[in-house]
Amino acid sequence: MTESGIRTAVEAVHSSPFKAVLHLAGGASQVVGWLLSVPGASNTVLEVVVPYSKMSLLQLIGKIPSQFCSQQTAEDMALLAYNRALKLSTPGSPVVGVGFTGSLASDRPKLGEHRFYMSTRTADRLWISRVTLTKGLRTREEEDRVSSHLLLKAIANVCKVPATSVSELSESDVFDECEKQFNEDQQLEQLINGEICYKIYPFANGMVKPLTQRRIIMPGSFNPLHDGHLKLMEVASRICGDGYPCFEISAVNADKPPLSVSQIKDRVKQFEKAGKTVIISNQPYFYKKAELFPGSAFVIGADTAVRLINPKYYDGDYKKMLKILIGCKEIECTFLVGGRNVDGVFKVLDDIDIPEELKDMFVSIPAEQFCMDISSTELRKRSGM
Repeated sequence: MTESGIRTAVEAVHSSPFKAVLHLAGGASQVVGWLLSVPGASNTVLEVVVPYSKMSLLQLIGKIPSQFCSQQTAEDMALLAYNRALKLSTPGSPVVGVGFTGSLASDRPKLGEHRFYMSTRTADRLWISRVTLTKGLRTREEEDRVSSHLLLKAIANVCKVPATSVSELSESDVFDECEKQFNEDQQLEQLINGEICYKIYPFANGMVKPLTQRRIIMPGSFNPLHDGHLKLMEVASRICGDGYPCFEISAVNADKPPLSVSQIKDRVKQFEKAGKTVIISNQPYFYKKAELFPGSAFVIGADTAVRLINPKYYDGDYKKMLKILIGCKEIECTFLVGGRNVDGVFKVLDDIDIPEELKDMFVSIPAEQFCMDISSTELRKRSGM
């Protein structure tokens, strides 16, 4: 690939909607410079991590691999990068996780092969390739350049842009690749099993906000979604001003079995009909939701706010409750609280004794702006669900 060909490919990648996190170990270092040196890099690159030492890679993947340079390690790196990209991107943006691990020429002779593995992971696709380079044919810098070229072409392929070039490989080199496609049911199974952290359905008229926009998230079971939910989100969005409104359902419940794939799909249909974005996550606890969506404004009812500050849900430990919620505060999460019936009495934020250390992270939704307390449970009873 010529210098002009590299620039053309990178410009096309930056023009695509895909956002990427790259995890690279043992090679393909030049692809980072190519991506970052062409204007528009912030359109594509969310983060680059280079876990070059063994200890760094161990900490990244959270386990000791059978081999550091292997197909499984590249897949693990790409999956971690994909989940990281989900956390860093704006809802609705397509993301890709890129994993690379190589064992290239070094300052001493290698007994084994000169090889590398590349993997890209998107919501519905996993691609993996193994390349074995002919020993003694190239210098370390040349091997790194070959791996960088091929990884750039892999990224361009994910972004659905052309990156044509003459082959970087010789007849004695070996290139193998395979690809897996995931349908919606498989993606939801992966979510329930904890493989991916969330799946988004951006039904809000295809609207995608800039990365700097905070999320306005209303968690709930939405069984069913009703006018009270929609009205509360509308009011919360006005109070927040700028933001991306998202409803959120956890497929995993702290006290009940996880939702089934069919249950999730049934609930998602409600949001498609309403034209509202919904996120399906696997985090039932608010502090975990905060880690997943840092900087977000969470829209909750007064009943949820009461539970949120109740030490009962933190092993009966008041200090533990404070520590966890202060952690949410430190990543700039806030809670917008709407009025709800609590033990038969309609309450708003002012009726709740919020600890002094946490008061500035709770924002009241005035009763004059929202005073609808519709019960999903009651609606299900009425409809015989």
